[in-house]
Amino acid sequence: MPRRALLIVNAKSRSGASQCDLAVARLKAHGIEPVYLECNSGDEISPLIVKHANEVDCVVVGGGDGTLNAAALGVIEAKLPLGILPLGTANDLARTLGIPFDLDGAADIIAAGRTRRIDLGLVNGQPFFNVASIGLSAELAQKLTRDIKRRFGRLGYALVALKVLAQARPFNATIISETESVRVKTLQIAVGNGRYYGGGNAVEKDAAIDDQHLDLYSLEFRRAWKLALMARSFRYGEHGAWNEVRAVRAKEFDIRTRISRPVNADGEIVTRTPAHFSIKPCAVTVFAP
Repeated sequence: MPRRALLIVNAKSRSGASQCDLAVARLKAHGIEPVYLECNSGDEISPLIVKHANEVDCVVVGGGDGTLNAAALGVIEAKLPLGILPLGTANDLARTLGIPFDLDGAADIIAAGRTRRIDLGLVNGQPFFNVASIGLSAELAQKLTRDIKRRFGRLGYALVALKVLAQARPFNATIISETESVRVKTLQIAVGNGRYYGGGNAVEKDAAIDDQHLDLYSLEFRRAWKLALMARSFRYGEHGAWNEVRAVRAKEFDIRTRISRPVNADGEIVTRTPAHFSIKPCAVTVFAP
C-alpha cells in the first residue's frame, strides 16, 4: 500500500473544490499521507508531478478526464503509479478501469494497492487515455465551456450536442493506416485507446485500454440526425456494423484534412490536423480493481 501520495485536485472541475477536503480525509483514513497541491491549469500538472516525484510513493489525481490527461506524461516521467478520484463530468477513464465514482470507493481502490499497466494514446505527441477525435466531438469540446459543465453537469453535454448536431456538415479527410489509405467524407473521425468515451459510449465492443491497439471509426453519412438511430449501437460499441460507419483497428493512423481542423483529446482541444495517432503500450501504471 502506498504511504505518501502527491494529491492533485482540479479545483475548477465540477466537483473538485467541494470534494478536496473529503479526498484528503479519506486518504488519511486509509493510512495514506497526502501531499496536497492545487492546480488551476492543466499545464501545471505534469511539471508538478516530476518536481515532487522523489517525495512520494504515488500520484493521486482528483478531477475529470481532462485533468487525468494532463497528468499522463508526468506520471510516466516520474515512474509513479496513478490513483484516480473521479471528480469530473464524464469520468470515462474511471469507467474503463472499473473505478467507483464515489470518493470512498475510489479511495479504497488506491489503498488496496493493486496496480495495472495501461496503454496511452498519442496524437501529434499529445496524450489521450480515452479518445481523440476530429469533427463533431471537437466542435462539442470547443462549445462546452467550463461554466456549462459546472452548471449542468452531464446534461450540459446533451444541450451543447444538440446545437452541434443541428449545424453539422461533413468534411473531406484521408485516413492512412498500416494497411490502406482511403479518402472519406465524414462527420467525425474518432481514434480510441480506452473502452469508453462521451459519458459511457463504447469505442468498439472488444476495445480494451491494454490491448496495444487503437480503434478508429469514421461516420460517413451526410445527415447528423441519423446518429439518433444509432444511439444504442454507440452505447455498446456496435456501430461498426452499420454500412455508413468505417471501423479500423491498427497501431498507427495518419489523418489529413483539406482544411486544418482541431483535434479533441479526452475533452480538450490539443492540436490540429494533419494528425498522427500512435500508441505507447503499457505506459502508465494505475491503481485499479
